[in-house]
Amino acid sequence: MQNNHLIALVLVVSTLFLASVSVARQISDEQKKEIVYKKYSDYKKEFPAVWDIHPRKAMELLDQGKVLFVDTRTPAEMSVSMLPAAITMDTLLANPDAYKHKTIVGYCTISKRSGLFAKEMARKGITVTNLKGGKLAWLLEGGNVYDEKGIEVRRTHVYSDEWNLAPAGYKTEKFNFLEKILQTR
Repeated sequence: MQNNHLIALVLVVSTLFLASVSVARQISDEQKKEIVYKKYSDYKKEFPAVWDIHPRKAMELLDQGKVLFVDTRTPAEMSVSMLPAAITMDTLLANPDAYKHKTIVGYCTISKRSGLFAKEMARKGITVTNLKGGKLAWLLEGGNVYDEKGIEVRRTHVYSDEWNLAPAGYKTEKFNFLEKILQTR
């Protein structure tokens, strides 16, 4: 009987995955961008006092050498790709004064986690601006991502099927929820 439940779970997860992949491939990058910014707008209600920055403005600051990106995702997500010269939260927290001369911009997939991080940092007196729409908006606005060696890549971690909104031409990776369920048994 337990195997039947597992088979049913696999079928449901597979069907949902295929449906989300199909939808993601059928919509344009402009439509994806609209979805990403709408989702971010909804999340922004959880951290209204946090300043945010549009990806294109962040790109301008990057070109001027005036920005520092802080990746608030997990190491597994970061291993897929990161924004240019991004550092981890731990690196920032180890010596925040070392980065005072730059605009510190936090990000994650959609910038919910980074918004909450920025909110927490404000309580500690550290100003962190949040990347509007996160890494997905960055990519949809034409930004590049890099592997841990600093080599530009065309892949991104999208967290889950719901966030499979990367631009055309990008390979997406996400958590394997089924594998996690099976590991907890």
